[in-house]
Amino acid sequence: MPKPCAFIHTNERQYLGALVSRHSMMRNSRNRESFDVKIIHTKDHPFLRAREGQPFLREGGSRVWRYDDLQSFTPLRFMPPELMGYEGRAVVVDPDIFAVGDVWELLNRDMEGKAIICRARTGSKGLDGCMASSVMLLDCAQLTHWQVEKNFTELFERKRDYMEWICLKTEPRSSLGKLENRWNDFDHLGPETKLLHNTKRQTQPWKTGLPVDFTAASKKFKATRPKTWMRPLKRAMLGWGGAPSHYQPHPDTAQQNFFFGLLRECLDEGVVTEAQLQEEMRLNHIRHDALDVLDRTPPLPAAA
Repeated sequence: MPKPCAFIHTNERQYLGALVSRHSMMRNSRNRESFDVKIIHTKDHPFLRAREGQPFLREGGSRVWRYDDLQSFTPLRFMPPELMGYEGRAVVVDPDIFAVGDVWELLNRDMEGKAIICRARTGSKGLDGCMASSVMLLDCAQLTHWQVEKNFTELFERKRDYMEWICLKTEPRSSLGKLENRWNDFDHLGPETKLLHNTKRQTQPWKTGLPVDFTAASKKFKATRPKTWMRPLKRAMLGWGGAPSHYQPHPDTAQQNFFFGLLRECLDEGVVTEAQLQEEMRLNHIRHDALDVLDRTPPLPAAA
């Protein structure tokens, strides 16, 4: 039986976040010898690049696949069972998720026979039954049908819808267990938070001031939902999708300090070098004032 493992899936644009995420999991666990932490990178899976520019099925329509999109790593969240040989336990998280608590508690919990433990999405997607696959606890032996390259190909054959896949609507509901919100805490950092998820892309604290580099989700007008009525005006004022042209400051200074406190530890421990940071700034993967922000960020409290 393989050692339990936490996986972080990423691409070049979010690789720095993945390194910080891995560091956070190790520093904040009292049981770091009991599990592995591994990064799944798009560059190691050429089938993703091979589909560049091709249309795929998303929400019943077509979207063009862009390998260099900010979130091109998302199909890889279904990769851990294959990497584990369809045995044992795995946790998989996005690269913008950082451990505040001990991820071993999640890996070691009673799954009550479920194949997948995750929380529901919020907002309209949650009302439509979408699950948040950005953090999943997996019983790999029950997920032999997760064959990522084959499933990814089905998007382009219009046999599989991307949003139904990502929202876990392709899984039997009986196989899904409920994850407490604290294990995938959406832009909220409180005493109960175990995994902080900087899920609002426009305010990710390491991106402030950079040009937006992701494709905004299409926003469909729905007469039955009053909150959609202002979307045409927002698009006219702010651009397609109502998104600003640059990343905005995160409204919670504590979350910015948490990320940069972790990043400073990564620098101190040689996980990340200053030369790497300079290159990430040059590539617009991290805000250009990152070194200044690091200088004024208070050290994090010692791990428990």
